[in-house]
Amino acid sequence: MAGKPKLHYFNGRGRMESIRWLLAAAGVEFEEKFIETPEDWDKLRNDGCLMFQQVPLVEMDGMKLVQTRAILNYIATKYNLYGKDIKERALIDMYTEGMADLNEMIIVLPLCPPDQKDAKIALIKERMTDRYLPVFEKVLKSHGQDYLVGNTLSKADIHLVELLYYVEELDPSLLANFPLLKALKTRISNLPTVKKFLQPGSPRKPPIDEKSLEQAKKIFRIK
Repeated sequence: MAGKPKLHYFNGRGRMESIRWLLAAAGVEFEEKFIETPEDWDKLRNDGCLMFQQVPLVEMDGMKLVQTRAILNYIATKYNLYGKDIKERALIDMYTEGMADLNEMIIVLPLCPPDQKDAKIALIKERMTDRYLPVFEKVLKSHGQDYLVGNTLSKADIHLVELLYYVEELDPSLLANFPLLKALKTRISNLPTVKKFLQPGSPRKPPIDEKSLEQAKKIFRIK
């Protein structure tokens, strides 16, 4: 029997968090090997595990998987979270690519110079409410179903709900005009596997604080 997937990353959200969310939603238990020192990072790179000298790295099914979206697509396909046909998969890809664009803005926010942070946050809020959230609200309204694609849970729903939690961390009022998104968030959050992941003590990571940010910069030698 195959062992649990092993996730290699620092002890924080970053680009691994969406992978944690998706595995958890699929009901898959996983292990984490945290990169805690520059020496840990050097060893991982020198071992030849990282195709492009970057993490995330996920070891599963006898493979060493890199590149976040490739990892997410593999997990989604393996656990039937990627639609029933090529048309549904195209929709899922379109939606999740949009989510990834917005998520990227949020991921890099902690690295923003202090004098630019307020402007960055304002831009993120504007993009959320004017460009991204209306799209997903409209999708749910247009077909009147519980999920974004095919009325079946897919990675698009999981990624969106993860994103909605980040939206609320920035400003809870941003979801006020999106009742269907709020309902989706509640619905997905109550799925047993997701509900477990949302409980204290789960592998879910909190927002990065200044101490964790400085540690990550030291590990990866970021100036």
